[in-house]
Amino acid sequence: MDSVLQTRSDGQTSPTQQAAEQPMFDLIELLFFAYRDFIGDADRLLESLKFGRAHHRVIHFVNRQPGLTIAELLDILKITKQSLNRVLKELLEQGYVESRPGVSDRRNRLLFATAKGRKLASELANVQTRRFARALTELPEEARHNAIEFFLAMIEPSERERVASLVWPEEFARARPAT
Repeated sequence: MDSVLQTRSDGQTSPTQQAAEQPMFDLIELLFFAYRDFIGDADRLLESLKFGRAHHRVIHFVNRQPGLTIAELLDILKITKQSLNRVLKELLEQGYVESRPGVSDRRNRLLFATAKGRKLASELANVQTRRFARALTELPEEARHNAIEFFLAMIEPSERERVASLVWPEEFARARPAT
């Protein structure tokens, strides 16, 4: 397996060239199974609340990005307004999220996780963190860095900087000049 992942100097095709010739079923299927188990941990917790994966994504990003607008959330999730409205309505009604008017434009609705929402977001993040931590203990020390690089490379190039600013907002805030 390692020889397939290394850069080929023997004149044979590289994994990138192979992708044009044949599907990478091993990576495709491993991603399916890893995602199934990773998300399954959170699904079991969400099921007890009669919530689904869309609720998970909304509560995650509202918790991580307090004051997020609906337009910004739609852009992050890449879902329809109709899909978001159904999920958001349930989270608002059950007290996991609250909506406040915008500061500069009161027509904007800013979304915030409530204490109940922050607790749920934390529980979901912790269950998924345990799976990552277990996997990383089985791998070399540089595995986390390599995984970050791999996931970033999987994201569309035009989206990488925006995604990085969501994942590491404090680093992007420090990089901006003071106004």
